[in-house]
Amino acid sequence: RKALNHELSKLFNEMWDADVHRLRPGKDYTIEVQGKAGPAQQGDSAVQDNAVRHLFHSVNEEYLRSIKTFATFISLLDNYETSTGVAEVVTPEEIVENNCFLDAILATEVMRLAHEYLLKRNLAKPNLADFKHQLYDIWFQLYARKDGDRPDSCGFEHVFVGETRHGKEILGLHNWVQFYLQEKHNHIDYKGYVARKNKTRPDKDDQVLTIQFSWKGSSIKPIGSTFIGVSPEFEFALYTVIFLLSEEKVTRETVKIDEYELQIVVWRHGHHIGTAYPVVLSTTH
Repeated sequence: RKALNHELSKLFNEMWDADVHRLRPGKDYTIEVQGKAGPAQQGDSAVQDNAVRHLFHSVNEEYLRSIKTFATFISLLDNYETSTGVAEVVTPEEIVENNCFLDAILATEVMRLAHEYLLKRNLAKPNLADFKHQLYDIWFQLYARKDGDRPDSCGFEHVFVGETRHGKEILGLHNWVQFYLQEKHNHIDYKGYVARKNKTRPDKDDQVLTIQFSWKGSSIKPIGSTFIGVSPEFEFALYTVIFLLSEEKVTRETVKIDEYELQIVVWRHGHHIGTAYPVVLSTTH
């Protein structure tokens, strides 16, 4: 396990504190973690369901839709064909939506902190319009997930929306808003939480969870980890910083954010994000 990166921990805590759009557990949303998930492997179709109810008991959707970064983010979630191998068609309206989302997050303090940090390391363009192009390329530029396929994927789709392979495997889908909306439409079946080393059961106010679920009738995602309640700009900023700091195919940085010791994992697909997610190592409470 890599040593704690103090410099990134400091930056990410500043971003966490600046994340004024983050929803508060128990106030803006409530979750029910229920039972512990049973053993499962990627591709399993039948596992024990240890959570009869939804993970999200309630979410203040009016609050979500009243915040520009969330509202523009939600408008992007229906822009993708979830099956890999099926070419994506990006319409002019979708390009406008992508740009509206980037404009909204670039106006936040969270993204300002990330941009400032990257500037000091000569990893970002100083001009905001240029930085926005850089972000567009990293997150929204289409690529083929497998050699020989048509451009069927992008970083944003994989991380935030989720994808399926052959209708069986679930890829990505590490975002709580998408999880909540898919669960609300009964596309997601939450199966239970995955416990971590020093804590047998997550609390209802934990803002990073490891969970098991199935999606759209496909098989199980045995372990999926996700932030809960955070704003889209927070996740976007976090993963962008780690992506730009390293040329490696896979980067794992151990950081402490608030009470959570996490490993942030970012996979690179050429000049674009392949996937990105948090792994909970431990928590101090």
